[in-house]
Amino acid sequence: MTEEKSASAKATEDKKVEKKDVESKEDKKEVEVPKKFQKLVEEIEKMSVLELSELVKILEEKFGVSAAVPMAVGVAPAAGEAEEGKEEKSEFDVEITASGDQKINAIKAVREITGVGLKDAKDLVDAAPKVIKEKVAKEEAEEMKKKLEEAGATVTLK
Repeated sequence: MTEEKSASAKATEDKKVEKKDVESKEDKKEVEVPKKFQKLVEEIEKMSVLELSELVKILEEKFGVSAAVPMAVGVAPAAGEAEEGKEEKSEFDVEITASGDQKINAIKAVREITGVGLKDAKDLVDAAPKVIKEKVAKEEAEEMKKKLEEAGATVTLK
């Protein structure tokens, strides 16, 4: 049901954008609205700009979408879009931020994960916060984090 509403809301927003684009052209060509959306488009046409703005905000919040116009290729993303990109990363850096009370267990876990010697593992744990593994797949990074946290260490994924 949400997908149906989402699709119709998106279609409505697309029609509004198309209508704005069409109206901004000098020839003012008429847009053909499918029958299933005619009643909705008629209601939207009656709204003021302020009401339309409120409607768009409500639809964005309700369906978790953005009515922002897609940007051209090569243009830097806005701050909000950059944050969204971070959430969808496929590669992570595993960083140990603190060894915790059981430092020996943390060293053993680091050694197991990285495959380095005892001294190197100890140096990594002592140097916390320190990235111990870079560009790791999400699932593997979560497994590493789980092992380190079970050993008493504090870990972040970047």
